[in-house]
This record gives sequence, C-alpha cells and structure tokens, in this order.
Amino acid sequence: MSATDPTPAADMPPRPERAERPSAPQAGIGLPALALVLAVGALAFAGLQWQKLSTTQVELAERARETAEQVAKAQAQAARSDELAQELQARLTVAEVRLSEVSLQRTQLEELMLSLSRSRDDNLIQDLDSTVRLAVQQAQLTGSAQPLLTALKAADQRIARSAQPRLNPVQRAIARDIDRLQSTPLADIPTLALQLDDLSRQVDNWPLLNEVGLRRAGVSAPAAPAPAKAAATDDPEAGATPPAGWRDAVAQWWSRLWRQIGTDALDSARDLVRVTRIDHPEAALLAPEQSFFLRENIKLRLLNARLAVTARNMSAAQVDVIAIETLIERYFDAGAGPVASASTTLARLRKDLAGSPMPRPDDTLAALAVAAGGR
Repeated sequence: MSATDPTPAADMPPRPERAERPSAPQAGIGLPALALVLAVGALAFAGLQWQKLSTTQVELAERARETAEQVAKAQAQAARSDELAQELQARLTVAEVRLSEVSLQRTQLEELMLSLSRSRDDNLIQDLDSTVRLAVQQAQLTGSAQPLLTALKAADQRIARSAQPRLNPVQRAIARDIDRLQSTPLADIPTLALQLDDLSRQVDNWPLLNEVGLRRAGVSAPAAPAPAKAAATDDPEAGATPPAGWRDAVAQWWSRLWRQIGTDALDSARDLVRVTRIDHPEAALLAPEQSFFLRENIKLRLLNARLAVTARNMSAAQVDVIAIETLIERYFDAGAGPVASASTTLARLRKDLAGSPMPRPDDTLAALAVAAGGR
C-alpha cells in the first residue's frame, strides 16, 4: 500500500499477498512480449502491405504506361484509319467516276454497234432492192424468168447468212415470189421470134385467090418444051443414017405433040370459064402490083409483131398476128399447103402470145420497202 492512497487500511479487505507474489513478474513480462509480437506483426503486416502497395503502384504505373501506349497506338491507328478511309473514299469517288465513264462509253459503244448493224442492214436492204429491180428489167429484156429467179435465190441466201430477224418477212416474200415464178407458164421469146421470121420468109410463096389460073399455067408451061426437046434430040438422028423404024418414031413424035397441044387447049378452055366461091370480092379484084404491096404489108406486120415480142409487148404482137390472119383469110388460098401451114402457125402464135405475162416480184419489193422504212 502506497503512502498516497487515502483509503484506510482498516477498510481494505485482507489479501493474500504471499500467495499472489510469485505470478507478478510473469504478468509484467507477458504483456510487453505480446505487445512486441503484435507490434512486430503489425510492422510486418504494414511492411507487407507497403510492399504490396508499392507493387500495386508499380503495376498501376506500368498498366497506365501500357494504357497510354495503347491509347497512343489506338489514336495512331485511328488516324491511319481516317487517312485510309479518306483515301478509300477518294478512290471510291474516282472509281464511281470511272464507272460512270465506262457506263457512258458502253452505252455509246452499244449505240455505235446498233448503228453499224442498222447501217449494214440498210445497205443490205438497198442492195437487195437494186438487185431485184435490175433482175426484173433483165427478165423483161430477155423474156426469161431465169435472171429474176437467180436474183431472188441469191437474195434469199444473203438474208439467211445475215441472220437478222427483221428480214424474215422479206425472206418469206421471196419464197412466195419464187413459187409464183416457177408455177407460171411463160412464153418462149426466142422460139416465137424464129417462127415469125420463118413466116416472113414464106410470104412470097403464099398463093393468092386470084392466082389459080396462073398457077395452073405455071405448072403446065414447063411441059410444053418437051416436044421441042424431043425434036432437038431427033434432029441429029435425022442428019445421020435413019434407023430401020424411023417412020414409027416420027409418027410417035407427032402424036405426042398433038396430044400436048390438045391438053393445053383444053386447059385454056377450062380457064376461060371458071366458077369459084369467093367470100371476099375484093380478093378477085386485086391487081398484080397490089399483091406485091399486100405481101410487103404482111411482112411489115410480121416484123412489127417480132419487135413487139422482143419488147415483151404481147398484146401488140397479138393484134398484128390477128391482122395477118385476117389478110390471109381474105386474099390467100386457104386450100394451098403453104397457106394452111402458115395459118396453123399463126393460130399457135396467137395462143402462145395470149399466155400469162411474167409475174413481178411485188411481194419482195413491198417487204423490202417495209424493212427499209422500219429503221
């Protein structure tokens, strides 16, 4: 008990001092040791925490540096991306411009190709039209459908090679014209011209109706000089030594002479009075000089008919042939062989001239005109 404690001794309970004294030093040593241990532990913990904090700070600094670097890289990449985007945008703009130019050039090229194709088709159509028209003129001049058929077949082949759909109507029209030309009977112009030439050479041999007596005299006249010829043959014998039967020969000669004279006299007597039916009285009154002009008129009509046939004017040639038939029937002897043959030839000519005319390729020309107008 200390001197400064005001509490009286009597008031304090008795303590067993002797029993508690041995534990007092242990209690005094344990607390500081515990405090020391706690302090050391706290210091160690604080050191550890400080070390961890330092490590964390270092890591944070490193991460911050890395983050800054990444941010810088990201910014650089972003800048490069912006530059690349701008470059791509510029390239895209240039590409769009070029694409528009290419599209424009393609359109212009297509228009040019279409124009060239149209021009080629138009040239083909014009060429075909000129060829067909020239073939028509050639067919009219020659009187043969072969030039026109050849031109139409060549046009069909050219259209087939061109392979243009808009020329298909022209090809069908050409086929129709070819069929019509091949199915139409046409006159043979060279044969008709030769027949007219033969008739023109035979006109002088056609006997007239008023030449019947002259023809008989012409037929019997050559027989008259026979006795004279016989006398001429007998004259040398008369100068020579006469044969044994010379009287019989002279008697026969006189007999033939008198018989010929009697025959001629009888024919002349028959020609003095002759009854003949003449349907056209002007034929009997035809003078000899008029017969010459009649034959020349027929020759001129035959020549005119030949020229008309050559010019493909069949109607004019037919008119001339009919006029010649009328003249033959009126003035010439239809019973004579040359006249009958000429009449038969003229009838055949008239029938041939009345045949179908050469058809024109109107369908082809119309189809070509439509194709040329549809450009």
